[in-house]
Amino acid sequence: MSYTTVSKENSTDIHLYYEDHGKGDAVILIHGYPLNGASWEKQTAALLQAGKRVITYDRRGFGKSSQPTIGYDYDTFAADLHALVGHLKLESFSLAGFSMGGGEVVRYIGKYGTKHVKRAAILGGVPPYLLKAADNAEGVDKSVFDGIEAAIKKDRYAFFTEFFKNFYNADKLLGSRVSEEVLRVGWNTAAFSSAAASLACVASWYTDFRKDVEKIDVPTLVIHGDADRIVPFQASGARTAKAVKGAELVVIKDGPHNFAWTHAEETNKHLVRFFG
Repeated sequence: MSYTTVSKENSTDIHLYYEDHGKGDAVILIHGYPLNGASWEKQTAALLQAGKRVITYDRRGFGKSSQPTIGYDYDTFAADLHALVGHLKLESFSLAGFSMGGGEVVRYIGKYGTKHVKRAAILGGVPPYLLKAADNAEGVDKSVFDGIEAAIKKDRYAFFTEFFKNFYNADKLLGSRVSEEVLRVGWNTAAFSSAAASLACVASWYTDFRKDVEKIDVPTLVIHGDADRIVPFQASGARTAKAVKGAELVVIKDGPHNFAWTHAEETNKHLVRFFG
């Protein structure tokens, strides 16, 4: 098992678990909430078959990584990614982020630039700015996020059950594009995440990434499901694609939030083509 140390909490080192497979151009895949790097299994297989070096890692608080009570903000997430890049001595790589992972992609570029970044893909990502505000009328009302936090505080396990139903639009796609077992695996993965991370990450979803998005100057692919109930397409993917000069937008028809699983063949076709 491969780990790198990214920081400390008091006397305890904070480790990130990662996997590094294949040869060729490196692509780093950054997972969504409340999953881990293994959730990219369908994309990992396709990219490896296409001759890529595929790197996945578990965000702090999730999967096999350390579970500190600190650092659940995008400056820290981007710094963790930067530490992993340094540990692997990557001089050239592409980034792909799903949901929360889309935030890492744009904040990493906003903080560290694109000198070593070849391409960027954002799948169902939270950028550019999800929170409704005076200068962001298309955003989501704060009460929605407050309600999620309240549900997690009350019973995070019950919250995860309902969350994954909307994560996959189970009322529409269960039995055809997603199985009960996939929902169960998602729940199990979420249940073993950090209780602190499960709650703290919610506030990070409405980070203002607008200045970061403006700094993206590499080829960019934005993929989003038009039936996303977690991160609304019009508030996120549509606006990110418009804000990044020359970005390519792919809309997955009837795609839920995690279309990378339910519409894996279509998603993989676009990723393999985009990453060359």
